[in-house]
Amino acid sequence: MRHLDIEHEKAGLPSDPRRQLRQPRVGEMVASVLRESILNGTLPDGSALPKQEQLLEEFPVSLPSMREALSILQTEGLITVQRGNVGGAVVHAPTPAQPSYMAALVLQSRSVRIDDVALALKRLDPVCVAACAERKDRRKTVVPTLRRNIELSDAALDTPEEYSRLARIFHEAVVANCGNESMILMIGALESIWSAHTRQFASQPWQQGPYGDRSARDRSLSEHRAILEQIVKGDSRGAEQVARDHLSRSEPHALIGTDMVVRASLLRGWQ
Repeated sequence: MRHLDIEHEKAGLPSDPRRQLRQPRVGEMVASVLRESILNGTLPDGSALPKQEQLLEEFPVSLPSMREALSILQTEGLITVQRGNVGGAVVHAPTPAQPSYMAALVLQSRSVRIDDVALALKRLDPVCVAACAERKDRRKTVVPTLRRNIELSDAALDTPEEYSRLARIFHEAVVANCGNESMILMIGALESIWSAHTRQFASQPWQQGPYGDRSARDRSLSEHRAILEQIVKGDSRGAEQVARDHLSRSEPHALIGTDMVVRASLLRGWQ
């Protein structure tokens, strides 16, 4: 028995896990089973969760434990509990908006400034550009999306606000089409945070965005075309370098250098 205690100590675990490891509550265990059913699609998005009476038949637990399980799932955004005569709960599959909002909450709690997010994207966006260029199916997936964005951007060169919006979408599309789900989720969360703040900034009539000058818009569009050209060629190194050069030369946004802290509330309701 002492041998097992030593092995647990080496692994950083309590010597007797039966005594010292916290046992999960019944509600947590029920929530775990239901969560798995939601994530694997057994309970599809938009479907109704079985009535509480049915759940209690399936899971022989107390009513308080069942309520705790539903409360956990609701806090995670996986169900919405409906009160009143109708009652019941609706299932929600996880969406990219959830990690974006949660990341914003964490950043705000740490008083992280918005230019910290901008710096992260300057370093990470080129990696996504390179991934786009490496995709074997890039001509059917990445290229049409970016080409369409460039066409719309070209048509919006005389409208600073619209061009600025489309320029943001270009970078969001690069991340969304890079082909790596983990990068799409994590870097996409930062893209959403930055976009939400730039939208808020642009909504102020007295503010001038980063593309107030026609020359800035022309230069930006030309560099977006250069990025697309490298992606079409499948030159990942060239694409990444062009993207890095573009982001290092891009017109600095007025948010950069301010004391503005990330505000999670800006991500609610617009994704």
